Amino acid sequence: MGKNNEFGKKGEQLAVDFLLKEGYSIKYRNYRYLKAEIDIIAQKEEILAVVEVKSRSTDFHENIAETVTPKKIQLMVLGADHYVTDNDLDVEVRFDIVTILKKNGKFELEHLKNAFYHF
Repeated sequence: MGKNNEFGKKGEQLAVDFLLKEGYSIKYRNYRYLKAEIDIIAQKEEILAVVEVKSRSTDFHENIAETVTPKKIQLMVLGADHYVTDNDLDVEVRFDIVTILKKNGKFELEHLKNAFYHF
Protein backbone atom coordinates (compact mmCIF):
# COMPACT_ATOMS: atom_id res chain seq x y z
CA MET A 1 0.00 0.00 0.00
CA GLY A 2 1.37 3.45 -0.94
CA LYS A 3 2.10 6.17 1.59
CA ASN A 4 -0.85 8.30 0.44
CA ASN A 5 -3.17 5.32 0.74
CA GLU A 6 -1.86 4.53 4.23
CA PHE A 7 -2.27 8.15 5.29
CA GLY A 8 -5.82 8.19 3.88
CA LYS A 9 -6.70 5.06 5.87
CA LYS A 10 -5.17 6.60 9.00
CA GLY A 11 -7.27 9.73 8.42
CA GLU A 12 -10.43 7.67 8.06
CA GLN A 13 -9.65 5.82 11.29
CA LEU A 14 -9.07 9.11 13.13
CA ALA A 15 -12.43 10.34 11.81
CA VAL A 16 -14.18 7.14 12.95
CA ASP A 17 -12.60 7.40 16.41
CA PHE A 18 -13.70 11.04 16.66
CA LEU A 19 -17.27 10.29 15.57
CA LEU A 20 -17.54 7.41 18.06
CA LYS A 21 -16.30 9.71 20.83
CA GLU A 22 -18.97 12.24 19.80
CA GLY A 23 -21.73 9.65 20.24
CA TYR A 24 -22.21 8.47 16.65
CA SER A 25 -22.57 4.84 15.71
CA ILE A 26 -20.72 3.80 12.58
CA LYS A 27 -23.11 2.11 10.16
CA TYR A 28 -20.77 1.60 7.23
CA ARG A 29 -17.23 2.36 6.08
CA ASN A 30 -16.32 2.72 2.41
CA TYR A 31 -19.87 2.22 1.17
CA ARG A 32 -20.00 1.71 -2.59
CA TYR A 33 -22.86 1.95 -5.05
CA LEU A 34 -22.20 2.13 -8.79
CA LYS A 35 -19.45 4.79 -9.04
CA ALA A 36 -20.30 6.34 -5.66
CA GLU A 37 -18.06 5.80 -2.65
CA ILE A 38 -18.84 7.16 0.81
CA ASP A 39 -16.05 7.11 3.39
CA ILE A 40 -18.25 6.85 6.50
CA ILE A 41 -21.96 6.52 7.16
CA ALA A 42 -22.65 7.32 10.81
CA GLN A 43 -25.79 7.84 12.84
CA LYS A 44 -26.59 9.87 15.92
CA GLU A 45 -30.21 9.74 17.01
CA GLU A 46 -32.35 10.41 13.91
CA ILE A 47 -29.55 11.97 11.86
CA LEU A 48 -27.64 9.93 9.32
CA ALA A 49 -24.31 11.62 8.63
CA VAL A 50 -22.77 10.88 5.25
CA VAL A 51 -19.13 11.75 5.81
CA GLU A 52 -16.32 12.53 3.38
CA VAL A 53 -12.87 12.41 4.98
CA LYS A 54 -10.17 14.66 3.55
CA SER A 55 -6.62 14.28 4.83
CA ARG A 56 -3.55 16.37 4.04
CA SER A 57 -0.02 16.10 5.36
CA THR A 58 1.06 19.66 4.60
CA ASP A 59 -0.47 23.07 5.06
CA PHE A 60 -2.22 23.53 1.75
CA HIS A 61 -3.10 26.92 0.23
CA GLU A 62 -6.55 25.62 -0.68
CA ASN A 63 -9.09 24.89 2.06
CA ILE A 64 -9.17 21.09 2.38
CA ALA A 65 -12.99 20.99 2.48
CA GLU A 66 -13.16 22.90 -0.79
CA THR A 67 -11.46 20.01 -2.59
CA VAL A 68 -14.77 18.10 -2.59
CA THR A 69 -15.88 18.56 -6.19
CA PRO A 70 -19.46 18.95 -7.49
CA LYS A 71 -19.07 15.51 -9.14
CA LYS A 72 -18.06 13.96 -5.79
CA ILE A 73 -21.06 15.61 -4.14
CA GLN A 74 -23.35 14.22 -6.84
CA LEU A 75 -21.95 10.72 -6.32
CA MET A 76 -22.25 11.00 -2.52
CA VAL A 77 -25.91 11.97 -2.88
CA LEU A 78 -26.49 9.01 -5.22
CA GLY A 79 -24.82 6.63 -2.76
CA ALA A 80 -26.64 8.06 0.26
CA ASP A 81 -30.00 7.83 -1.50
CA HIS A 82 -29.33 4.18 -2.34
CA TYR A 83 -28.21 3.38 1.22
CA VAL A 84 -31.29 5.00 2.79
CA THR A 85 -33.68 3.37 0.30
CA ASP A 86 -32.01 -0.04 0.44
CA ASN A 87 -32.16 -0.05 4.25
CA ASP A 88 -35.68 1.45 4.41
CA LEU A 89 -34.54 4.21 6.76
CA ASP A 90 -36.64 7.12 7.98
CA VAL A 91 -33.91 9.56 9.02
CA GLU A 92 -32.67 13.04 8.28
CA VAL A 93 -29.62 12.84 6.02
CA ARG A 94 -26.79 15.29 6.53
CA PHE A 95 -23.60 15.60 4.48
CA ASP A 96 -20.48 16.26 6.55
CA ILE A 97 -16.79 16.61 5.87
CA VAL A 98 -14.10 15.68 8.35
CA THR A 99 -10.78 17.32 7.54
CA ILE A 100 -7.54 16.04 8.96
CA LEU A 101 -4.36 18.06 8.65
CA LYS A 102 -1.04 16.60 9.79
CA LYS A 103 1.10 19.48 11.02
CA ASN A 104 4.42 19.04 12.79
CA GLY A 105 3.63 15.39 13.53
CA LYS A 106 0.24 16.21 15.10
CA PHE A 107 -3.22 15.72 13.63
CA GLU A 108 -5.73 18.59 13.54
CA LEU A 109 -9.27 17.40 12.96
CA GLU A 110 -12.27 19.53 12.02
CA HIS A 111 -15.85 18.25 11.66
CA LEU A 112 -17.88 20.35 9.23
CA LYS A 113 -21.55 19.49 9.73
CA ASN A 114 -23.92 20.23 6.85
CA ALA A 115 -20.91 20.91 4.64
CA PHE A 116 -23.16 21.00 1.58
CA TYR A 117 -26.78 20.56 0.64
CA HIS A 118 -27.95 18.10 -1.94
CA PHE A 119 -30.70 20.20 -3.52
